Amino acid sequence: MTCMQTRTLKKLLAPSLLTLAMFAGATQAAAPLRPPQGYFAPIEKVKTGDKSEGCDAMPTPYTGSLQFRSKYEGSDKARSTLNEASEKAFRDSTADITKLERGTSKRVMQFMRDGRPEQLECTLNWLTAWAKADALMSKDFNHTGKSMRKWALGSMASSYIRLKFSDSHPLANHPQESQLIEAWFNKMADQVVSDWDNLPLEQTNNHSYWAAWSVMATSIATNRRDLFDWSVKEFKVGANQIDAQGFLPNELKRQQRALAYHNYALPPLAMIASFAQVNGVDLRQENNGALKRLGDRVLAGVKDPEEFENKNGKEQDMTDLKVDSKFAWLEPFCTLYTCSPDVLEKKHEMQPFKTFRLGGDLTKVYDPANEKGKKGS
Repeated sequence: MTCMQTRTLKKLLAPSLLTLAMFAGATQAAAPLRPPQGYFAPIEKVKTGDKSEGCDAMPTPYTGSLQFRSKYEGSDKARSTLNEASEKAFRDSTADITKLERGTSKRVMQFMRDGRPEQLECTLNWLTAWAKADALMSKDFNHTGKSMRKWALGSMASSYIRLKFSDSHPLANHPQESQLIEAWFNKMADQVVSDWDNLPLEQTNNHSYWAAWSVMATSIATNRRDLFDWSVKEFKVGANQIDAQGFLPNELKRQQRALAYHNYALPPLAMIASFAQVNGVDLRQENNGALKRLGDRVLAGVKDPEEFENKNGKEQDMTDLKVDSKFAWLEPFCTLYTCSPDVLEKKHEMQPFKTFRLGGDLTKVYDPANEKGKKGS
């Protein structure tokens, strides 16, 4: 082929190549959102002789005002002193919501383990009833109320993802229930965005990160790119609050609970980064690896809280940090970054990590080889 013929051929192919490139870009942009690979796990085999627990009485759909007392009622601006009376009032008034969260997570985990249809039906019946009632959608709310809304959404949506994406396709025969549930999740996520969007930096703390997690989980469950983008935006706000030493200024304000709240900020941030990564958005290096700095700072603080005490002058309350499930963030974190051998050893000692606010058994999702852990399944 002559040079002239080659140039002529390139001119003829150019529009086609451009069209293909544009088509490929559009296809990539329109690719369905998906969770990390562990969420595609099939249902495990039913074990002969296993007894089903049946379905508990459904918690009453909560349609009332989201005005709840805070467990820190009467505390100063640090919001770090527990008020036992107001905490009891909070627990009592939100009992049905919490029962829905915990029940959904428990039933989904059981169903994924044994495949019994009554577990799936129970879960879908509960969620469908709450969706039909337009539960948790009150516009009459205070800070504790809107916090409860986003926690509940994150719990439910992240459990539901296990059903939606399982290679066993358990929702295939439940299109009507799925449509109702996902429409409710979407409506709630829109409200969560409204509740937590564009807060002043001095008011942006772990609550905003948990709101962003609930919206991320919903974006995957319902394939909404706008929700995904908002969650990523909020992650970046959070990551850019982390200073060069790995501290979060707004969590340092929590005085004796500063270390505990740094640890509490990690689960939603690590989960968002994990979900974003599998959808082509790498957040690991945001603000020079801020998430890694935060994780390392917390792990160092658990070993020796002196750095936190030096920062805010308060001896740290280590109560929450003795609960293994509070470190569930290590599962996604150690897939995002290379964890040191001693951190991996500690992680294996604490496994399996089960927390309903993140959708159940994260070890089964991120580290299935160690799912049974040292504490049993």
